[in-house]
Amino acid sequence: MRVGVLTGGGDCPGLNAVIRAIVRRGVAEYGHDFVGFRDGWRGPLDNHTCALGIPQVRGILPRGGTILGSSRTNPFMVDGGVERITDNLRAEDVDALIAIGGEDTLGVATRLADLGVNVVGVPKTIDNDLSGTDFTFGFDTAVNIATEAIDRLHTTAESHHRVLVVEVMGRHAGWIALHSGLAGGANVILIPEQPFDIDKVCGLVERRFQLQYAPIIVVAEGAVPAEGTMATVAGELDAFGHVRLGGIGDRLAQEIEKRTGKEARAVVLGHIQRGGTPTAFDRWLATRFGLHAVAAVHDGDFGKMVALRGTDIVRVDLIEGTGALKTVDPERYAEAEVLFG
Repeated sequence: MRVGVLTGGGDCPGLNAVIRAIVRRGVAEYGHDFVGFRDGWRGPLDNHTCALGIPQVRGILPRGGTILGSSRTNPFMVDGGVERITDNLRAEDVDALIAIGGEDTLGVATRLADLGVNVVGVPKTIDNDLSGTDFTFGFDTAVNIATEAIDRLHTTAESHHRVLVVEVMGRHAGWIALHSGLAGGANVILIPEQPFDIDKVCGLVERRFQLQYAPIIVVAEGAVPAEGTMATVAGELDAFGHVRLGGIGDRLAQEIEKRTGKEARAVVLGHIQRGGTPTAFDRWLATRFGLHAVAAVHDGDFGKMVALRGTDIVRVDLIEGTGALKTVDPERYAEAEVLFG
């Protein structure tokens, strides 16, 4: 069997571990042949391929990013895109495709599977917002990076008696903000699921200073103020219709300084969270995902996504991973609120 592999969406620590596991098991145990498609869905769309065998995956386990490249290409937004993909898969004698990605990449995979393409999905997103799986790889690395940054920022905040606002990734789900904020001892955590009251935030800031401590505020990039309480800025849309986010940290810092008179600065972690070496947990999870994904292909179990349930890797329908986002529930956020201020 000839199997294609692609990685789509934002790069993420652990992608190379998945690729390595797929190829090593697929070649050694099943005798399959592999071809890499470059730059996400752009690869099968433009028939841009690369060799993918044992030599190509040696030494890539600890490397961040993806050796296959990535993009946010949406073939359903391209005239004749689906036909071009199916024609190119046929031209390359590809019997099955393993798509490694998040909501958008696996959303395309789900629609292609419905059209008869033999697809298996591997969930990837640092936001940890895919349903059907307890965790996605990349999330643990992002949380560890954000937590280390928060730890370091505590000392400079205290030294200068200023508010530090740490903006982390999280478009629709605040998992990174919640986990890193709790682990780093943040005084306020703001997430997309809970519109925030700027007056309440400023009150917590002032309370923190009254205790002779400088506050650290962790805010997810998709967090929004309660309606009518603070101005927001709209951004451009990408190929999947998502607004390009960024800037809530700066706007929040400006608003806090204006309302409280306390010096405030914003630190935007941005792409630092998803770059570099994956943590041990993410290498472990990504490797297991890869091993089970190629097993699903070998079994002909298409239209499925591998997922972590407890400590087991299971197969679920692709729609379980992409049908609805996994967001922070109010009870989980309420746990963190106890520690605010």
